[in-house]
Order: sequence, then structure tokens, then C-alpha cells
Amino acid sequence: MNFIETVTIEVADSTAADRFYTVFGLGEQVRLRASDAPTTGFRGFSLSLTVARPADVRAFVDAAVDAGATVLKPATKSFWGYGGVVRAPDGTIWKIASSEKKDTGPATRRIEHVVLLLGAEDVAASRQFYVEHGLTVAKSFGRKYVEFAAPSGRLKLALYGRRALAKDVGVPVDGTGSHRLVLGGGTASFTDPDGFAWEPAATTADRV
Repeated sequence: MNFIETVTIEVADSTAADRFYTVFGLGEQVRLRASDAPTTGFRGFSLSLTVARPADVRAFVDAAVDAGATVLKPATKSFWGYGGVVRAPDGTIWKIASSEKKDTGPATRRIEHVVLLLGAEDVAASRQFYVEHGLTVAKSFGRKYVEFAAPSGRLKLALYGRRALAKDVGVPVDGTGSHRLVLGGGTASFTDPDGFAWEPAATTADRV
């Protein structure tokens, strides 16, 4: 079975980016690589942290802002739970969310899952592409959402409609240029139907 092992985010300012990502403490799952590739607007993806309770959401959002992030959606209660969205100094969009709506204790600062959501123009076509490249579907809701299986404790990869994803994180859907993102996993390099590049995990650049 193939699965995502690392995410490499390409950044223009390595110092500011490293300061921000230290806040999340994601270790080797999320790496940084210097890049000046042109990019504007929505890059077609977001990363999500799933945490235990609303207090954790607020703690991570506050720490992210202190490290230079911009709030796109303030932390608040929703139909699905409690969450907020920030944009990192490098431009990457992060959603911090909990399925709980009420606090049952203080913040633990424990991250339960890290999920990479790719915005697909055609979710069904991208789903088939990834199945053909060895990924196993764990959850599927027609042409709206697909989540792929991953070993316990690993990054999770999911597909969402591009327009729906942009709406969910609170930004306009338009964007051009580089995704500024490289996915690591498997043994071969390839590019998916939406232009997201994969490299063998062993060859992705170390955190800078």
C-alpha cells in the first residue's frame, strides 16, 4: 500500500517559516524547502490539525498568531465542532479543529491527526488516479470528499472539491503559479491531475 509520509512546504523566508512551524511541533512530518517559485492567491490545498478540545484550538491559534500567522476564520463553534483557520507567514493555510464543542478541561497541546486536504477540480478522477498509484480509499462521499488510508500516527491525505475547500477555509478560489508543496511517499515521482507533485519520501529535502 502506498501512502503519504511527509509534506514539504516551499517557502521564500525560511527563518520566519521555521519560527512558525516550531509552534506546531510537527517534527519530520512537515518539512520546509526554500523556493521563490511564483505563486498568487489560493494554492489549492490546506493542512489541518485535529485536536482534542476547544481549548487546544484556541491555544494553537493564539500561538500561531504570535508566530506571525494571519487569522482567516476566528476560532468558533460550528455544526461539526469547534475550529479556526490561519494563514502561515509563508502563505500556507492551516485549519485547527476539534470535534468537541465544549471544553472538558484545559488545553493539552496534543495533536491527534495532521491532514493534508488537496482541492481537486474533479474529485472522482483524482480518486481514481491515486488508487491506480497504490493508495487505498478509507472513506468516500461520492464526488465530494475522499480520504485515503494511512498507518496509525501518520499524515492523512484527503481530496475535497477545490471550490468547497476554498470556501471552507475562507478564501477566494482563484490562484495561479506554484502550489509550493511537495508530497513525499512511495518509490516514484509523479504529478497528480491537479498539479500536485510527489517525490519518494527518502529524497524529499530536510527541514531548513
